Amino acid sequence: MIEKPKTFRFEVTDGVGVITLDRPKTLNSLTFEVYAELRDFCPKLSEADEVRAVVLTGEGKGFCSGGDREAIIAELFSRDMQGLLQFTRMTGALIRNLRRVRRPVIAAVNGVAVGAGAVIALACDIRIAARNARFGYVFPQVGLCGADMGAAYLLPRVVGLGRANELLFTGELIGAEEAHRIGLVNRVVDDALAESMAFAKKLAAGPAFAHSMTKQMIEDEHSMTLDDAIEAEAQAQAICMVHPDFKTAYEANVKKETPRFR
Repeated sequence: MIEKPKTFRFEVTDGVGVITLDRPKTLNSLTFEVYAELRDFCPKLSEADEVRAVVLTGEGKGFCSGGDREAIIAELFSRDMQGLLQFTRMTGALIRNLRRVRRPVIAAVNGVAVGAGAVIALACDIRIAARNARFGYVFPQVGLCGADMGAAYLLPRVVGLGRANELLFTGELIGAEEAHRIGLVNRVVDDALAESMAFAKKLAAGPAFAHSMTKQMIEDEHSMTLDDAIEAEAQAQAICMVHPDFKTAYEANVKKETPRFR
């Protein structure tokens, strides 16, 4: 069992681990403590057998409004370059660890997702947005580089280079429908959390080992040639073929039953 976190909520339901950012009065803004605990919590998800899919959401009217203006931004002015770099490396490590979770991760975006909150949503595998959701990589609006926490790496891969350039240079907010039109979100729905939970439970009932391999291949193949990618997938599929889930699916299909994966 995963130890209960201190700065956000976590519970497991039907194989789905739900992370809920829980500072609704500030639209779930991030403090140093939340950043650090999220960074350290993500690797635990890959080690928990009871967690087969993950949903990340925010309590109340917002997903995440980014770094807290008083708890973080005001304090940063007192730091020297080494102290600032220590902070920016920590925020980047959160995204790195989130991407490395060996489970499908779904962002249920309810309301605003800006700054670091927009990057956290971007780092998830699937984004399901409520109709009132808004996204913004607002770093330029506070005098910072649009490339933060891996945004310039991830965003072009999701929406294309041209769209990413526009979002990262301007820092403008876009609504859920526009985010869906450009491919930033997968679905726009009335209830993002309910839809995300239904989708996550469907994944959780599937072949967890194969899902983890799919995620690994998607991540690793960014830097591969086509030939290398084909060879990597050949090896990955061969590994899946010796896993018990492959035989489980075959036998269930023969019996015309729903497979029950490990």
